[in-house]
Amino acid sequence: MAKKKVTKIKATFGRERVTADAEGLAKELYDQSRFGELKEGKIQYSLVEALLLLEKEKMEIKEGRKKLKVETFIEKAREVEPKFWVRYCVFRDMRQRGYIVKTALKFGADFRIYDRGVKPGEDHAKWIVYPVHETENMTMYEFAAKNRVAHSTKKRLLLAIVDEENECIYYEIKWVRP
Repeated sequence: MAKKKVTKIKATFGRERVTADAEGLAKELYDQSRFGELKEGKIQYSLVEALLLLEKEKMEIKEGRKKLKVETFIEKAREVEPKFWVRYCVFRDMRQRGYIVKTALKFGADFRIYDRGVKPGEDHAKWIVYPVHETENMTMYEFAAKNRVAHSTKKRLLLAIVDEENECIYYEIKWVRP
């Protein structure tokens, strides 16, 4: 019995982004679960999206002619984003739970999360998420600023705490009027 060859997305590493042609599996994953962002016939992936697809063996990433292994990709991503691993743990966990996760730079947060079954463009994100490692400290001013951003964008605030075992615990913060 011949083993079926798995088709992988052929992508290129570009420091802050990974890019692939918008065809085949890349287009299919974009249409089904909004992996990447469609721009000018290409799909651009954030580094966390690319790593998840690389780990799941759905993507092959090259830098020049060299194919990147998972460990090498993580090293390169950490050079670009110092908090990459903490962000990735939260991204992977939310995706495994069935949520669509997109970047939220314009909201002043790491991610925006869409409720299950909702795709970006169909409705607004429900939460903005700030990944934090359990050993990090946050001042009350930082906490208040994050809460204010969530409130002003009409989203719920999720603090995602990543522990030493890379497990995530979520705290939802809401404004309450007494």
